[in-house]
Amino acid sequence: MNPKTRTRPRRTASSRRFTVPPALRKALIPAALAALGLAAWEDVPLPRLLKPWLSHAMEARAGQAPVAAPTLPLEAPGHELSMAAPRLVDEAAPVEPSTDAAVPGDALALPHTHARRVDHVARALGLRDLGDLSGAVTELRRALHDDPGATDALAQLARTARVAGDTTLAIDAYARLGQAEPHDAGALVQQARLLVSEGRFPDAVRVGEEALLRDPEDAEVYQVLGRAHLGAHELTSAILRFQQAVHLDPEHGHALNNLGFAYLRANDNARAVEVLTQAASLLPHVAYVQNNLGVACERLGRLEEARAAYAAATRLSPRYVQARVNAERVGRVARADLAGPALPEPLPPVAP
Repeated sequence: MNPKTRTRPRRTASSRRFTVPPALRKALIPAALAALGLAAWEDVPLPRLLKPWLSHAMEARAGQAPVAAPTLPLEAPGHELSMAAPRLVDEAAPVEPSTDAAVPGDALALPHTHARRVDHVARALGLRDLGDLSGAVTELRRALHDDPGATDALAQLARTARVAGDTTLAIDAYARLGQAEPHDAGALVQQARLLVSEGRFPDAVRVGEEALLRDPEDAEVYQVLGRAHLGAHELTSAILRFQQAVHLDPEHGHALNNLGFAYLRANDNARAVEVLTQAASLLPHVAYVQNNLGVACERLGRLEEARAAYAAATRLSPRYVQARVNAERVGRVARADLAGPALPEPLPPVAP
């Protein structure tokens, strides 16, 4: 045997190193990188618009991870278990129900569970910026489950629900906000406005009177009270409240228009012309103010002024049918050269 020739000793089976099969390696590496990527992004301050994306990604990952399911509370006989809302899962901590309990029978709060605190208000603002009003409302209701007295969440919920068209939810949110801020009349004024829009005039009067006790110097309180009384056909009270609003804010164009509208209802046409002329000068681009002024002028026989006001109303709002009908009637009266004005058509709804 040639001494220069060396042979390598054979390795035994026990000394061989374990290697991961290629197929398993291809499956494990991307999953590990994805997990590390999400974990790294959790503690990085992100722009507000990206927070909803990260939250949804965390929820999706939590749904795929083998996490032990939380125990469900027992329901009373005859009740079914409701499906749990999506929740964030912290892999470093077990899933536990939220320690904060909502007010019993709370119609605003949305029960949910999560392992750690989530800024639902910030998430809701991000969703609202993206146009997801329904998702924003859901997040704000979750915030109220965590903290039923959170005034910021209540205010955001009231505004968002109002924009989303959920008037009932907005009314309830403003009512709760008024309870949480006992010295502020703003939430009650907004609640009364929504009650008027829903035709709930006695409730609007009650809420408006409570707002009046809190801030007797706010013209908006008297304005909304006047609208509530007007809707309830309480004409004397409506005129009084509109007069008080104008006294506190002489340049309140909408209060002047509503006062003129109430004077027309009371057939006090001279006063109606006076205040509606002021309203038209303060709100020159509002069609219904011009139409109301035209009605007042027509009742007093001032047909040229009435025709000019109706023309301004139709020019500002070409689809304003009532103003167009009034203008045509005045035109027929002028052509016929009648001695007195014809009876105007019914008035349009009162302005906000």
